[in-house]
Amino acid sequence: MFKHILLIGALVLTSGTFAQKKELTLKDAVSNQYRSLGPDRLYGFQWIPNTDAYSFFSKNYQTVYKSSAITKEDRELLTIQAFNTACKSEMTSFFGLQWKNENEFYLNDGVHYYLYNTSTGVGKMLHTIDGEVGATLFSNATENVAYTIENNVFIHTLDGLKLVVTSNSDKNIVSGQAIARSEFGISGGLFWSPNGQHLAFYQKDETNVHDYPLVDINQTPGELTPIKYPMAGQKSENPKVGIYHLAKKATVFITPKGAADDYLTNITFTPDNNYVVIAEVNRDQNHMWLNVYDVKTGVFVKTLLEESNDKWVEPEHPAYFPSEKSNNFIWISEIDGFNNLYYYDFTGKLIKKLTSNKFVAKDILETKNGGKLIYFSATGPNGMNTMVYSVDLSAKQTLVTKMEGTHEFSLTTSGKYFYDAFSSHTVPHKAEIFAANGKTIKFLIESKEKLADYAIGTADISTLTGKDGSILYTRLIKPSNFDPTKKYPVLVYVYGGPHAQLVTNSWLDGANLWMYWMAEQGYLVYTLDGRGSGERGFAFESQIHRQLGTVEMEDQLTGVNYLKSLPYVDANRLAVHGWSFGGFMTTSLMLRNPGVFQVGVAGGPVTDWKYYEIMYGERYMDRPEQNPKGYEQASLLTHAGNLKGDLLLIHGTVDDVVVMQHNFALVKKFVDLGIQMDFFPYPMHKHNVTGKDRVHLMEKVLTYVIENNK
Repeated sequence: MFKHILLIGALVLTSGTFAQKKELTLKDAVSNQYRSLGPDRLYGFQWIPNTDAYSFFSKNYQTVYKSSAITKEDRELLTIQAFNTACKSEMTSFFGLQWKNENEFYLNDGVHYYLYNTSTGVGKMLHTIDGEVGATLFSNATENVAYTIENNVFIHTLDGLKLVVTSNSDKNIVSGQAIARSEFGISGGLFWSPNGQHLAFYQKDETNVHDYPLVDINQTPGELTPIKYPMAGQKSENPKVGIYHLAKKATVFITPKGAADDYLTNITFTPDNNYVVIAEVNRDQNHMWLNVYDVKTGVFVKTLLEESNDKWVEPEHPAYFPSEKSNNFIWISEIDGFNNLYYYDFTGKLIKKLTSNKFVAKDILETKNGGKLIYFSATGPNGMNTMVYSVDLSAKQTLVTKMEGTHEFSLTTSGKYFYDAFSSHTVPHKAEIFAANGKTIKFLIESKEKLADYAIGTADISTLTGKDGSILYTRLIKPSNFDPTKKYPVLVYVYGGPHAQLVTNSWLDGANLWMYWMAEQGYLVYTLDGRGSGERGFAFESQIHRQLGTVEMEDQLTGVNYLKSLPYVDANRLAVHGWSFGGFMTTSLMLRNPGVFQVGVAGGPVTDWKYYEIMYGERYMDRPEQNPKGYEQASLLTHAGNLKGDLLLIHGTVDDVVVMQHNFALVKKFVDLGIQMDFFPYPMHKHNVTGKDRVHLMEKVLTYVIENNK
């Protein structure tokens, strides 16, 4: 069922036959991929409002530069030292700078907020917030700051007042933080109205959610630091949305239409500041209501639209209002199989389906002409790309970015010019300014390939055909001294789960630089994005429903069969490695298809979906009592007796995403069965091993593969 099609030419990072090449160290590969070895770029590009000028930073964010679309020269605007002198501050960089208007910008570090005028050279402090601040949200309209301390919400006003929005002493009542474990596109818990007079915030009651024990070994004796972790099928958090009125200094709570443990997602205010729009999803995640609530009272007003699906409904984008003068909105939905844009009036009547693409729209980026022209990102026909399109309210669609790759986009206030930066299989990074008609106005930067001086190999980007006929994108990394007459062992790097895409048309094709280091050790490193992975549409992604691991493994084995067909692959020396869902896939491949891989290294793996959290787990597997056979088949404990070869399990000891019970349960099962395997903990690391210890991690992983895959 495989078909090898070369989509893009091999990425050749070696140059010059006789030049002496540097050796890429594993430490450099892990630590410096996006630092010294990463492509040069314009850091922090930002259009200055109501002008054709823009700003950007020095690489260390210590200096702000200014230029414009039509001038060639860049001029130094300000250093951080000069800023600190003017503002009597101690800011360490310009990271987070945000322009207010043509001459003024805001800068903050989450505790101190400043306003600086570049024309007069005068700056002032707007806020200093006391306490252990958590989340913050600044209102451009009023210059007030909403913030959280522990489980409560406060507002610091421009005149120095501290407004207490919530004052819950019960730690089970948490306000102002993300809910639903950041699923459904949720990334925060604070939401200002456009005029800054109302603050919406999430509040969750976790009273019925079990405490899960994590141990802090840095204390003597070790100290228990429990987290709230709702496992599949168990009781969940009960969410609410509060709306605080600054004028009245009072809060109203909305009254949700559904059950207490339904999901309240994608909060946004209407442009007229009178309503809050919330996408409500039932716990079974198969029905969504886009509901409207009155800002003043919190009372339900109406349902704008509904969606249902026997697999799942997963809204990830709030209603988007293209015009500040209208409550007409755009809704992004994959109800027809792919994310497309639908334009509604505020009665819920569909005015126009703006796009009808057979590819995924990713996000709405900008609008111009009073909201009559919408710019959005999408994959385009090649699912590895991130392109930019525009569409008007009559559904006329135009491809804005002409070069295939992964694009960043920003539009001037007038819409006259746009900034486009992209990378691709052959372009490390290139940035230009274009006129709205697509004509190049100004070249900004094109980075050379900094890896050209290193002994480093190639990447072939190809496709296979899956068992259902789907096109599967693949990446095969070869060593710089590749010899097709030799036999090479292979390391398959896998994720395979929802929302992830490992093979992209970008610099290094989405690969980690350690993969090129591994290739120089005499390996081929292979990755395949199979069914269930992101950016390919609902039919491609939803085949995993109620059977996690099954179709994903089918596609990985399609890749293995292809590898075995290559004359330069040693089919008896295959290894597999992945993290999180990739750890689940790694161990599933070792246990449910024993003998295919000789070595596996699984980091932070889900080993039994009944131990995973409700919001993600129940979407893809339903509840354990609704799908007992599916849970049993997907559980690695069910298949532990099948292990052949060497398996290393790795876990952070304070992992709050895939809790350590997953690995402990599997290790115990191996012990019960008398089967030897290997286990390595990373003390006091969460779900990902970060910082300097990541070098240690990758050395552990790759050394284990090399030493055992002989």
